[in-house]
Amino acid sequence: MVTVTPFLPAQTTLNSLSSVVNVIAPEKVVAKRGAPQTVEFTIQVKSGFHVNSNTPADEYLIPLRLTFPADSPLKVENVIYPKPSMEKLAFSDKPVSVFQGDFLAKAVVRVPANAATGVSSLAGKLRYQACNDRMCLPPRTLDVKVPVEIRN
Repeated sequence: MVTVTPFLPAQTTLNSLSSVVNVIAPEKVVAKRGAPQTVEFTIQVKSGFHVNSNTPADEYLIPLRLTFPADSPLKVENVIYPKPSMEKLAFSDKPVSVFQGDFLAKAVVRVPANAATGVSSLAGKLRYQACNDRMCLPPRTLDVKVPVEIRN
């Protein structure tokens, strides 16, 4: 009799690798009409992994990007990323621009002057590719959403 053992540990490993990056949005932001408001997103990269920065040196590297649709009720004026670290990795002759650990990305938003008071939301996407010293995972996109209370 032959016993077949399922490959559950490998599946578990693949599932755990798909969650090496997490983004934490604020529970709520209070913003005034016509005024700029900074919204901070905490991005967590699992220990042993990195993501390419928003400005990778090589064009084949997939940059980290926090994006918001142009038709959003709140206008995103700018996205600010921290200063990346330059790491020497085995696959590249030159240092690579990366983010590791926990870091903040900030979106500067402006509520239109004619926006209705009350609760709206800021929805966007975080696109990245996570890698370790042996491999890169497929690029992923995470949804981000922040409730915004609009006041006069």
